[in-house]
Amino acid sequence: MNDAEAQVEEQNLGSRLSRVIDRIVEPRVLGPIVGAVAVAIAFLFIREIGGKIRVNHTIDAIAATSLATVAPALAFTLVSLMAMALYDVMAIRHVAPEKVPVPLALFAGFVGYSFSNAIGFHVFVGGPVRYRIYQSVGLDAADVGRIVGVSFLTFWGGLLTVVGMAMLFDPTGVPALSLISPVDDRIIGGAILAGIVLVLLWLSQGKRQVSVLGWTFPFPSARSAAVQILIGAVDIGAAAAALYVLLPADVAPPFTVFLALFAVAIIATVISHAPGGLGVLEATILFGLGAGTRPDVIAALVVFRVVYYLFPLALAALALLVFEVYRVRSAVSTVAGRTVALTRHIVPPISATLVFAGGLVLLFSGSVPANGVRTDWLSDILPLPFVEASHLLGSVTGLLLIIIARGLYRRIALARFAAIVLLLTGAAFSILKGLDWEEAIVLTAVAASLFIYKDAFYRKGDWRSFRLDATWIGLSAIVMTASVIVGLLAYRHVEYQSTLWWEFAWDGDAPRFLRASMAVAIVAAALAIDMVINRPARLKGPVLTPVPDAVRRILTTSSGTEPCVALLGDKSFMISPCEKAFLMYARSGSSWVTMGDPVGDPQAGRTLIWRFAEAADQAGARAVFYSIQPEFLTHYLDMSLAILKIGEVARVGLSDFSLEGAVRQPLRYAYGKSAREGLTFSVIPKADVANVLPELRAVSDEWMGKKHGSEKGFSLGYFDDDYMREFDCAVLRKGDDIVAFANLWRSGDGEELSVDLMRYRRGVSKIMMDALFAHILLLGKAEGYKWFNLGAAPLSGLADHPLASTWNRIGTFIYKRGDEIYNFEGLRAFKQKFDPVWTPQYLACPGGLAMPQILLDITTLISGNPIRIFKR
Repeated sequence: MNDAEAQVEEQNLGSRLSRVIDRIVEPRVLGPIVGAVAVAIAFLFIREIGGKIRVNHTIDAIAATSLATVAPALAFTLVSLMAMALYDVMAIRHVAPEKVPVPLALFAGFVGYSFSNAIGFHVFVGGPVRYRIYQSVGLDAADVGRIVGVSFLTFWGGLLTVVGMAMLFDPTGVPALSLISPVDDRIIGGAILAGIVLVLLWLSQGKRQVSVLGWTFPFPSARSAAVQILIGAVDIGAAAAALYVLLPADVAPPFTVFLALFAVAIIATVISHAPGGLGVLEATILFGLGAGTRPDVIAALVVFRVVYYLFPLALAALALLVFEVYRVRSAVSTVAGRTVALTRHIVPPISATLVFAGGLVLLFSGSVPANGVRTDWLSDILPLPFVEASHLLGSVTGLLLIIIARGLYRRIALARFAAIVLLLTGAAFSILKGLDWEEAIVLTAVAASLFIYKDAFYRKGDWRSFRLDATWIGLSAIVMTASVIVGLLAYRHVEYQSTLWWEFAWDGDAPRFLRASMAVAIVAAALAIDMVINRPARLKGPVLTPVPDAVRRILTTSSGTEPCVALLGDKSFMISPCEKAFLMYARSGSSWVTMGDPVGDPQAGRTLIWRFAEAADQAGARAVFYSIQPEFLTHYLDMSLAILKIGEVARVGLSDFSLEGAVRQPLRYAYGKSAREGLTFSVIPKADVANVLPELRAVSDEWMGKKHGSEKGFSLGYFDDDYMREFDCAVLRKGDDIVAFANLWRSGDGEELSVDLMRYRRGVSKIMMDALFAHILLLGKAEGYKWFNLGAAPLSGLADHPLASTWNRIGTFIYKRGDEIYNFEGLRAFKQKFDPVWTPQYLACPGGLAMPQILLDITTLISGNPIRIFKR
């Protein structure tokens, strides 16, 4: 190779080496290399001293760290966190002051730095966290990049200021920094501070900015920069102080000296990019202090790691979680609302069961011996009287929970509140009487579920709502008897003596069981006596109430004649706010039963149906709709009510009605014979009914005497002077004596005519009832009515098929085989001879096991006694 070729080769080699060096010194390559070297050095140092560390000594040193030492470290940590949060506040003032409120900037700074400090990789961790937060106010990635850049400069400005000021002092107390002479220390420190001053002077000349990778970063004004440098200095100083107060006094140098060492450690952690500077920070501090493997110094570093890194990270994670939930609060509240809405119907019975079970746990827990080891622990903490009282009151609380469970099942709000108090009280007693933490956790969990599902318990009620009935007293007696039996079996080895009642000792489980059982029995007896003494008196008959004027006005425009039963006065009324519709109903047992559909305006009536169901539900009763027509069936189905067909209503068309034809022959015969027998028909106006009331009552009493029964009610009228005066009365006379009568129901719209009470003297004529009907039908036609309502035929028209519902099969069987208790088929046959149009009649009510009780409540309303419904 000649000289020229050698020279060219050397130039090429130099060029390649230059390119390699350029690549190495690029920030994206040089940074990782420097970081790796820093981590390697820290690893070698830790490996060197790792074999000399005694872990058990370090653990003992950590355990010996007092709260008085940790508290100042926590305080300085909070100061540092606040300063870091201010980084973002200052950055926002230069990037997007009009978009980001100060509280949000504080929050973003706190969360971002807490994550990046603990995890490391400040740009890659802190940046995305901040972006997630600032995105909520419309900032984009470029804005967030500028904020992170300005914050980063604030941090380094503060860090360099701290280092510069620390270097002005002679750090001779720090072995790692004693390699440089004091003069050189001050020269370096002064140079750093002079550089910062020059930067501030440069910024004071006007607005400054720099562009990096297409992003423009605005620099703050000199005044703002000075404030930011001060904030950074406070951050670094507070962080250093958090570790300084944890160090042993004999190894800690003066704070200004330690501040320089801590700044160097922070620089090393930033350069290393190690997660949280893990290992690098510890190695730098240990080496700088010359502490070697001292357990108390290592313990101080571990506690600092927890206080300064892990504690803020936990707070930031929790805060970020709350922030995310708040951002999607509408969606979360919707999902939560749907969940609660779907489960609120099953919560009361489940809660009642759990509370009942909680009461059982407390009762049976008071009947068995306590855990001896836990009792020994408890004896070192509490006096014996506390344990004795807790055992006694815990058993009584168990009994009260069993009683309260009934109120929870009925969805009473007061029962929920009382149950929460008793459950938490029972949990406290479980701890105090024997450290039964398992019981306490279960009881507290049930109380928490009741607290969450507040809306599931919405019914009003007071302490009287919890008053026991006979069934609940029997159930409570069974539970108490079982708990006593368990206790007797548990202490069967203990010989009973009267002195047991008065023995108080830590191992006196048997005496405590006896005293608790006696207390529970006394409380239960007091509750039972209260139930017997204050039992509500049963009403012997319907309570008559005045009919509201609004009801009378609505009746004058209503269609159909059945609403006229409202004037009987034995029902309550629910009137629409516009006073265009009403519902009439009565209470029987646990049922609120309407008589028919809403009367009046259909739209107002549909609203009333829901109002009625809500009112019944609030009162803890079942909403039952009796004798309803097909018009409103869809609304009852919307309530998830069971629809039962209970019979059919017969209506005779009057427009073309006559007594002619083969079908009308029985009526024509009765009509003609009544005249031949001297029976005369007339209608007494309601204004004159009062004058003939004695005669009408005599006819009614004779008729009732032959029936061997009593007056019905609710769906049928009964003879009452005030009620009779509400209507015109059709009568048949023989001579001057009234021998039959029927009060006339007229619909408000003039479409329908009907009769309610229809009674006669026996032995006068065999055709008297047919004759009376014939006269009334002709009267209706003459007065322009379109329909005559013959009333209902119970259980008629039900489906008779193997695939029909159980109710239809039972109803059909009664209809066909029930002649001994009620003449079902005879009644339908009587009405069929009028050739009527049959319209189905329904009952809408909750289904399932409640149905038999509902039917019993309805028959009680109509007959006063379920047995009387079957008396002819």
